[in-house]
Amino acid sequence: MLGTLLVKYAMEQKENILDKFKATWVSHSSIKDFLNCPRLYYFRNVYRDPITGHKITLMQPPLALGGVVHDVIESLSVLPVENRFKVSPLKKFETMWAQISGKKGGFTSRKEESVYKERGRAMIQKIIDNPGPLANKAVKIKEDLPWYWLSEDEQIILSGKIDWLEYIPEDDSVHIIDFKTSKRDEAADSLQLPIYYLLVQNTQKRKVNGVSYWYLERDDAPITMGMPDLKEAEEKILQLAKRIKLAKQLNHFKCKEENGCRYCIPMEQIAKGKGELVGLSGYKQDIYILNSNPSTHIKPLANEDPEIPF
Repeated sequence: MLGTLLVKYAMEQKENILDKFKATWVSHSSIKDFLNCPRLYYFRNVYRDPITGHKITLMQPPLALGGVVHDVIESLSVLPVENRFKVSPLKKFETMWAQISGKKGGFTSRKEESVYKERGRAMIQKIIDNPGPLANKAVKIKEDLPWYWLSEDEQIILSGKIDWLEYIPEDDSVHIIDFKTSKRDEAADSLQLPIYYLLVQNTQKRKVNGVSYWYLERDDAPITMGMPDLKEAEEKILQLAKRIKLAKQLNHFKCKEENGCRYCIPMEQIAKGKGELVGLSGYKQDIYILNSNPSTHIKPLANEDPEIPF
């Protein structure tokens, strides 16, 4: 009896120490923000509007395009295989596109919106014509946002949402697929697939037998990538997460450029009240647009492949 009570007490104490609401959460998106510019990380992951209390985000056409295409694909993953294409995904695309039409998608003209919309329609048509793994069973991780303790000692949680887990019945395994709407290839040293691999390994029971990118604008099927080294990936991600944790503790988020860079300047402009509020995201972020580039030399900020923000 005493032993049982001691075990229960120890577990309760551990739960009190491991408070996920006080932990440092990191994801591929937040780590990428930090590496691009610590000031960008601050505005996207720490800063909250003093009036609404919400985090802020900048909407641009590439992000609007990626968001709709990913939402259509997500809607297919929850359906039984035999029902996925009974209703044309193009109809879903049209419905979802209406929600980000015009200013809500950061579009400056009907012509610009039309170009992006046609790109999106072509991507959806591609998966209709070449469903590949989308015609096979899929595995859904129980949590809407998969996460696990990357380090209990450091109070760091790794999280992220995987686009698609194809079920492989031959060996009861899963195949990780990340859909890309961007025209650019993911960098060779990207941590995205290693992070997804770690998440899948630590949040569900099946082994991973492959990781792939599917560049929807150009390829008819996913491109298989090399399997990440889990130990090496975990060590690298933990080191980066520790840097982020320290920056938060010290409140030190300095841009590498003296006058700001193309990553942080747009967000700085929004924080100064120079953006236009156009909506609220599903993650309760205030969505802003900038009616003109804050500087003529600044390139588009948005990644076309949206991820969970932290």
